[in-house]
Amino acid sequence: MAPQDTEAVTELLRAQLEELPGRSPLYADLFAEHGVTAATFATLDDLGKFPFTTKQMLRDSQAATQPLGRHAGVDMTEVIRVHASTGTTGRPSWAGVTRRDAEAWTDMVARAFRTMGATREDVVLHGAGLTLFVGGLPIRDALERIGATMVPIGTGASDKAVLALETLGVTALHSTPSYARYLAEHLRERGRDPKEFGLRKIFVGGEPGGGEPAFRRLVEQEWGAPVTEGLGNADMAPVLFGEAPGTDGMRFTGGRHVVVELIDPDTEEPVVPEPGASGELVYTSVDRECCPLVRFRTRDRVLVTGLGPDGAPLIRCVGRSDDMLIVLGVNVFPSAIRDLVQTLYPRTTGAVHVVLPSKGPRVEPPLRVEAEWGREAGDRDQLGREIEELIRARLSVRAVVDLVPPGTIERSEMKSSLTRLAP
Repeated sequence: MAPQDTEAVTELLRAQLEELPGRSPLYADLFAEHGVTAATFATLDDLGKFPFTTKQMLRDSQAATQPLGRHAGVDMTEVIRVHASTGTTGRPSWAGVTRRDAEAWTDMVARAFRTMGATREDVVLHGAGLTLFVGGLPIRDALERIGATMVPIGTGASDKAVLALETLGVTALHSTPSYARYLAEHLRERGRDPKEFGLRKIFVGGEPGGGEPAFRRLVEQEWGAPVTEGLGNADMAPVLFGEAPGTDGMRFTGGRHVVVELIDPDTEEPVVPEPGASGELVYTSVDRECCPLVRFRTRDRVLVTGLGPDGAPLIRCVGRSDDMLIVLGVNVFPSAIRDLVQTLYPRTTGAVHVVLPSKGPRVEPPLRVEAEWGREAGDRDQLGREIEELIRARLSVRAVVDLVPPGTIERSEMKSSLTRLAP
């Protein structure tokens, strides 16, 4: 996934690698441990000679040196804003941005949203958090750069979202996939048809779902509007990939600010990003001042779905390694189970939980799945057997399905959890 201006990116990255050990004790130690220096880097192909950075390294770095860690790169006086990601531990992992970093983020996110179809004529209902979440304030900055009108409803305010839909001429919704579905259900519970509000665009991101075929069809049918999705990373940039309307995947929109690699998550070897290939995304910041990262393993598993008109790879995110379950050696993403169940809508509502006896990733079969029956469920015993067979045939694992009434599985206005521990 080479950048278009390879020469300029190479020069910028070389300059950052030269400065990095002097600014970041973490990278001074890491580079010395692996015997690499800026002189090791002559072309982008040489990036593979450098060690990976992992999320656990960042957690350990911040635990050792507060406030932002041994990798911070600048003093806190240079930081104008702090964001956070929680990951799987629930403890915030802080990411600081300087004024220059914030400008780079705005550039990247605006490019992604333009790719996804946002224009200055849009009135965008923002149904995502505006606090520490990187999908909040940086999205506002980008939409303002584009010239669109942003309505910052945030989360936990669905009645206000309905009022905005009724009165402000909203043309687009930006939210997690979960909230796009949640808001549609919220309207239907009040006797309203989501289509009556005339949305023309739905921008989603922040979790897998926007690229799941059955989930996407449901959201598009509910709202009568096309869905496009973006993908980012709280430690690197809010949105780095954006999907152009009518295409079959997201293209890299990070410009000169980030270098992307695709690797085999098990062997850590590079993967050629050709149609049908899959792997894990790895990011390197090119010109970051605070919290610069080299070869950061995102744990985002993606599939290359095709190539754009210019030959750029198009991708879909199939899940995160943190979420992946291993059932007798078979890798299973809970989001894939949700998508299979949603193919049976309206016999099901599409809501699912994978119930785990203990924290994964290894789970002994059969996999226990809770799924809500829908308004046209028919014979529920037969429906349960169909879901079990669908999971076995498509995902190659044995499952036991418990059907539960609609509304049993908790909905979320942000990211939906697809697993829970058994009581």
